[in-house]
Amino acid sequence: MEKKICVIAHDKKKPALVSFLKEREDWLWGRKIIATGMTAEFMEHEDIKVQVEHVHPGREGGFRELTEKVNQGEIGLVLFFRDPEIVQDYEADIIALVKACIKQNIPLASNPASAELLIIGMIRMEASRK
Repeated sequence: MEKKICVIAHDKKKPALVSFLKEREDWLWGRKIIATGMTAEFMEHEDIKVQVEHVHPGREGGFRELTEKVNQGEIGLVLFFRDPEIVQDYEADIIALVKACIKQNIPLASNPASAELLIIGMIRMEASRK
């Protein structure tokens, strides 16, 4: 089973996430992408050329759904572009997702620079398997 790439962004970071993903559409093509509801809708509105599986918006349980998928081994990479200036009323769900990534040894990027390094690492790992 190919693991999914989870993408999430706080509202102010959604444009940066979409820009980042659009620049990497060739690499993303054919991969399974999953996102919280609002991030997935924003991506579709911005006409990103990859299919995105939706879960609920974060505040409606989306982070809990993603945490469960991490714990079940369905997710292999998380790109979560966070806004450090805000604290959500569902912050406990966000922290639970981060802790699940740590516990399950799932790469987690919180900004474009770390996301780029993780993807470069994945490309190198994929190349070494061929």
